[in-house]
Amino acid sequence: MAHKLKRYEHLAEQIADMIRAGVLAVNERVPSVRQASERYGVSPATVFRAYYLLEDRGLIQARERSGYYVRPQGRPRLAETAQPHLPSAATDVGVSELVFSVLGSLRDPATVPFGSAFPGPGLFPLGPLARSMGRAVQRLSPHAIIADMTAGNPDLARHILQRYRLSGATPAASELVITNGAMEALNLCLQAVTQPGDLVAIESPAFYASLQVLERLKLRAVEIPVRPGAGMDLDALAHSLDCLPIKACWLMSNFQNPMGATLAEADKVRLCDLLARQQVPLIEDDVYAELYFGSTPPRPVKSFDREGWVMHCSSFSKSLAPGYRVGWAAAGRFADSVTRLKLMTTLSPSVPAQAAIADYLQHGGYDRHLRKLRHALEDQQRAMLDAAARYFPAQTRVTQPNGGYFLWFEFPRQVNALALFHDAFAQGISLAPGPMFSATQGFGHCIRLNYGNPWDSRCEAAMEALGKLLAQQVAALQ
Repeated sequence: MAHKLKRYEHLAEQIADMIRAGVLAVNERVPSVRQASERYGVSPATVFRAYYLLEDRGLIQARERSGYYVRPQGRPRLAETAQPHLPSAATDVGVSELVFSVLGSLRDPATVPFGSAFPGPGLFPLGPLARSMGRAVQRLSPHAIIADMTAGNPDLARHILQRYRLSGATPAASELVITNGAMEALNLCLQAVTQPGDLVAIESPAFYASLQVLERLKLRAVEIPVRPGAGMDLDALAHSLDCLPIKACWLMSNFQNPMGATLAEADKVRLCDLLARQQVPLIEDDVYAELYFGSTPPRPVKSFDREGWVMHCSSFSKSLAPGYRVGWAAAGRFADSVTRLKLMTTLSPSVPAQAAIADYLQHGGYDRHLRKLRHALEDQQRAMLDAAARYFPAQTRVTQPNGGYFLWFEFPRQVNALALFHDAFAQGISLAPGPMFSATQGFGHCIRLNYGNPWDSRCEAAMEALGKLLAQQVAALQ
């Protein structure tokens, strides 16, 4: 059951939503304690607690004898680009060497992990999860150890289906396939609807693991531009579907990696209708949906699917338990094919891990943990944006997503992201260069940075060092 917000927390979220939406502008005075008390029908003590919470999160600041004001929140959003070039051909994919190089840079724990794909492990409830694992393993019957291998843990499946209903989606229990993390779910869904040589529409820039999957399965990529802040360009997708024999579409609908973009609800409806008319399956990678800022969760495209063409994939790896490797697919009309492929490959995710997460979802306070995690990520995003404003070149543009834990930076064209990656690594800083997110090795002047670790002096020093490396590149080429 969701943990009910306390009155002051609810008021704080209402005001935070207004700040994010621009209803309350930077440096604008928020209502006085008396005004807020009268407007929202709460006590002055409740208003004070809400304002203290907003102040702790860096959204407002007190000015002596003047009241509370909205704090500046770093750089503005990355501006929309001009109409992108519409893709007309497919591309063979070969990015694995670059990806492995970036992942290798994260092996040393002394490295600042701006290139990581995960939040900091200290943000997860590892102790309560361990206790859930102990309880769950003690309760496992010999029958369940075997039965849950193929069918999945029934309590876990029930909790997943409950959370789907909270998001507005109503998949049937028969659609649900428990997998070894979201990556297995995504792999199996793609294999279920393609053959080697087929064309797959993907985002550009795209999550690098999706490119690796296409590379491994010998599929060809049709890159569809992603609009900063708005997600995949659906006009470009429609054009490609008319011109090319695309067999599947793979995208992140919420807080897309690497840009952080989220499709508007109207675009999710349009996407669902467009692909259903063309009878093209959608593989919806939605692993960041629980990491939204504010009080309103984003809906998945799956919630608008009425014909079973959407295969929705997610996991607990980004929100609760990265090492447990428990994910799933709500695979629509393709569920039987996905299930058979799973039985032919890995057979089953860890039965104890499934039972442990089911126990935690029942007893561990998952929603309370998620609220704490979201607030931490929002604070850390603000810290990275503020640091970028201090240290990065004035021409820098950056996204500012309303969830997840990635920022996408676009630098002046003369910046070489691959050279920056190597120079930064020599100073103990990992980052993700733009070319690893493109089948055509584009985005050579862009990088993705992860703000998922608690902000400290080491992070601040790393941003300053990156700023100096960027300044050196820009100066050398002027």
